[in-house]
Amino acid sequence: MSKKWFSMALVLTLFTTLLAACGGDGKTADPAPKPAEPDKAAEAPADPNQYGDTGGLTLPLVDEPTTVTFMVASEKTNLNDSLIAKEIEKRTGITVDFQAYSPATFSDKLRVIVASGKLPDIFHGLKSSELKKIGQQNAVVAINEHIDMLPNFKRLFVDENPWVIPSYGDEKGNIYTWPVANINRDVNHGFLYRKDVFDKLGIEEWTNTEEFYQALKKLKEEYPDSYPYASKTKEYIFRDWSYGWGIGGPNYPTYFDESAKQWKYASIQPEHKDMLDFMKKLYNEGLMDPEFLTDTNDSWTAKMTTSNKAFVTWDWIGRLDMFYNQIKDSNPEYDLRYGTPVGPTGNGATLPKITPDFSIAVSNGKNKEAALKLLDYLASPSGATLVTMGVEGETFNIEDGKAVYPELTDVPLVDISVLEDRYGLWLQGMYVNSDRRSVYYNFTEKEQEAQDKRLEANNFEPLDPVLNFTDEEVATIAELQVNLEKAANEFNSKYILNKNYGDAQWEEWQKNAVAQGAEKLADVFNSAQKRYDAASQ
Repeated sequence: MSKKWFSMALVLTLFTTLLAACGGDGKTADPAPKPAEPDKAAEAPADPNQYGDTGGLTLPLVDEPTTVTFMVASEKTNLNDSLIAKEIEKRTGITVDFQAYSPATFSDKLRVIVASGKLPDIFHGLKSSELKKIGQQNAVVAINEHIDMLPNFKRLFVDENPWVIPSYGDEKGNIYTWPVANINRDVNHGFLYRKDVFDKLGIEEWTNTEEFYQALKKLKEEYPDSYPYASKTKEYIFRDWSYGWGIGGPNYPTYFDESAKQWKYASIQPEHKDMLDFMKKLYNEGLMDPEFLTDTNDSWTAKMTTSNKAFVTWDWIGRLDMFYNQIKDSNPEYDLRYGTPVGPTGNGATLPKITPDFSIAVSNGKNKEAALKLLDYLASPSGATLVTMGVEGETFNIEDGKAVYPELTDVPLVDISVLEDRYGLWLQGMYVNSDRRSVYYNFTEKEQEAQDKRLEANNFEPLDPVLNFTDEEVATIAELQVNLEKAANEFNSKYILNKNYGDAQWEEWQKNAVAQGAEKLADVFNSAQKRYDAASQ
């Protein structure tokens, strides 16, 4: 019995004794001494705003002690003793019993647990289609059925983003996954170039595709043994460049054509041929590394850092500082920077603000309401701060609008892995919203330049609609995509590398792709689009 319930029992016992003393033989008992005035400060309810904006939730979330099991992927095994566990219990009244498994073994462990039928109250990791199936068997909760007690879910995924349930729910409008909001940065990948070499040669950063080509030509003239553009993403180069030609998207090579309002198969479109022709031109003129389809990470790194063999590439923005830190002792002038997107549209990818990436779900057990309310709190501004930053004044302070950690001044780089290890923050499968003051959004000067450049230019390719496919459509897509992508990659490479490939081969490829189901694949997407449009009206 807890101290709280023991105290209540004691009060009830004393009250019963007092009633007995007041009756019995009908005589009036001596009046009890007047009790002392209660400590009003002690009785006053906790400040409802002491933890910030809860989005309309009242803390604590439960009326009696409740334990919720929560399965997460983490190398930190003692999460039940972590700051995050203690703070959640303090704020919400819910004790979280973390079941943490290494990311390396998490998927296998999840499969075993799902097969056993003994699901944790909250877990993540199943595919959306799998959650729909077990949701329809009442194994996990249809979140929308409890929306009246989930103000943050309602705000984020109904009021502000009404497409979420039609896109991620089943045909009955039930959604079994709790989406993740506001995690993605604005820019994560793009064209990178050696600014130190450009400056040395008096080359301005390109602002369009022709200037990009001319810059590579000047680099080749100065360094004849070089191949100015290098790549390590192999066949993914076609996906990476596609946004600049208006044919990119999360479902590449299937994409949504905003002007035509229909889905198309990118690899047979005229824009795709234009992109291949440009790549072929770079290859034929020695401006693109001949190994661009086969280069390994190590050989690509060597070309970009230790020799004058390559000066432009496409990669993650973390590489801007990573490469410099690797070679600063031998080449302190090395300066890799983020460049403008290449292609006629001048656009780069748009990263979604709402994603179902972790497929967080609540099992349909006795603790489902407490579990749902807990997730709703974590989705609130207050909860987002807690799970991505910690407790202000205890773990972090705010300086210049960013979180700093007084206890971690001896740590060279405070990143989300450090916060996970020290405090249990940024747990995969637990964060459903983020605070932009978190260290995850602490950009270096070069990374911030990338964000600012794209945001100022507003050169983001529109996001494709998020479609909801039937089981039959999912099977059709899976059947068609594998062979089509293999055939497309083979044709793309031959078209660029073989000087004899031109219009005739392109037309033959278009016919072959259609015969292999390119248009049928687009039809599946367009059928799903019609349902999406109907649900959005």
